[in-house]
Amino acid sequence: MTTEHTPADPAPADREPTVPASTAPDPADAAPAGSRPDSRPGSARSLAGIPVPDSRLVREATELVRDLTDDLIYHHSHRVYLFGAHHGIRHGLDFDPELLYVGALFHDLGLTGKFRTSPQRFELDGADEARAFLTARGVPEDRARLVWEGIALHTTPEIPHRMAPEVALVTAGVELDVLGIGHDALPPETRDAVVAAHPRPDFKRRILHAFHTGLAHRPATTFGNVKADVLDRFEAGYTRPNFVRIIEDSAWPA
Repeated sequence: MTTEHTPADPAPADREPTVPASTAPDPADAAPAGSRPDSRPGSARSLAGIPVPDSRLVREATELVRDLTDDLIYHHSHRVYLFGAHHGIRHGLDFDPELLYVGALFHDLGLTGKFRTSPQRFELDGADEARAFLTARGVPEDRARLVWEGIALHTTPEIPHRMAPEVALVTAGVELDVLGIGHDALPPETRDAVVAAHPRPDFKRRILHAFHTGLAHRPATTFGNVKADVLDRFEAGYTRPNFVRIIEDSAWPA
């Protein structure tokens, strides 16, 4: 979740929106048959004209996230993919739909019960889990790192929009679904179709509760990011760290 930003300039208007095939390695160039799941795109699906990849990799990612999350995070994560992909297509960005899908689905895993005792930032929990998931299935490290970066930076304003599309579009999807950035630019029929498929009942209250629950045990990790606002609002006794005071109180004499 980030604050208002100035989106990166869209691609030229005469450029055709491009959604390429996955960059996951072809089985012909990979390990022997049966050693890892097929990660090719497979038959494409779509929702409101937004392509949804349907490979074995995607199905396994969906199953894992469905097992770890409740309906709130599960449907939110799907909306993040759909809104991010729509943004990418509208601006003619060349992105890998499988990588964007995994980044979107894993981006809030750090808020789930599996990571309730994790001491690191919740963004890192999801990013680490996604990279391990991808590399275990033969996705090259440089491609898996794009997913890691997209998740790790999705609460950091502005910076993701200057990075690879697979990074930028996770943030774009999060910003639309959580903050409403770009809401009015989204065609109403697209918005209605996405929300019908992945409902958001009482979403504002419930997502704030999920943020609070996922962060209350690790308040220090909110220093310097927007999640400090959550604890400042909902966590009794929380004192927001002050950057200026930290500098003034450091061990340096001057």
